[in-house]
Amino acid sequence: MTRMAIQTLFGSIPTEPTLLDRLRTGVQKTRSGLVDRLEDVFSGKKEIDTELLEELEYTLITADIGVKTVQEILDRIHERIDRKMTGDAAEIRGLIQEHILEVLQASDTPIHVVRTPPAVVMLVGINGSGKTTTIGKLTSRFLGEGRKVLLCAADTFRAAAIEQLEVWAQRAGVEMIRQKTGADPSAVVYDALNAAKARGVDYVIVDTAGRLHTKENLMAELEKMRRTCQRVIPGSPHEVWLVLDATTGQNGLEQAKKFTESAGVTGIILTKLDGTAKGGVVVAIARELNLPIRFIGVGEKIDDLLPFEPDKFVQSIFE
Repeated sequence: MTRMAIQTLFGSIPTEPTLLDRLRTGVQKTRSGLVDRLEDVFSGKKEIDTELLEELEYTLITADIGVKTVQEILDRIHERIDRKMTGDAAEIRGLIQEHILEVLQASDTPIHVVRTPPAVVMLVGINGSGKTTTIGKLTSRFLGEGRKVLLCAADTFRAAAIEQLEVWAQRAGVEMIRQKTGADPSAVVYDALNAAKARGVDYVIVDTAGRLHTKENLMAELEKMRRTCQRVIPGSPHEVWLVLDATTGQNGLEQAKKFTESAGVTGIILTKLDGTAKGGVVVAIARELNLPIRFIGVGEKIDDLLPFEPDKFVQSIFE
């Protein structure tokens, strides 16, 4: 049985080859929404004509792959037809799969390797994206690596947010640094990072307020928190992961653009992928923002946060 390796902030670790099976289950709706519809487009058609290309364009756009990627795919098809390299509709499916993989691989940069702990991971995103639950899942994953984790409750706007994070901390048996509701989030970050250094912690996961990307003052606050991180631990935060709800489709892309400008986002965690046929937004994010997808959420269980590997993701949808 072949073993694979996944990237962590402290290097590669082996993982059992069950990832593909779990991905196939998690992206079933996206597979149905894209591949099954592609099969309908190509069904019984040998020749590539204008009608087929129009149907193909509609199918790809409604899968939320993104206008730029769809246009690139169509341009590549036209180029091959013009050069007499293909005239068979059956070959087009493979070409689409090939191009989507190229897009995802182009943005799949190596994860930041931290030589001296603690590694600081900041999570950002709007309310309802699944951020707090994702922190719980990340904590479980990091503990599974044999690492020591500390949570930072820097969402001080809502008492409920602090309480929700505390539930996850207690469930996982990890420490959490908090202050009272309304406290300066940067002050909480300062306390948490100093505590992490003193206690020999490997990972600090910073929860931030779920904020609308249109609120400029809140975005400025994220920048302040990042500066605080850098003062306490130079080079941190090592990763800033934007948590996006996959069911929002193209709206998620607009969120990502705003957060990337203000928060220095280094990667995406896409949640609720199992609940949508619009998983193609993974491709749109990679193409439009050149940001790597780090994890995808494919269910509600604690271990339903899977590392994202472009080849396995594409394989789970197309094969």
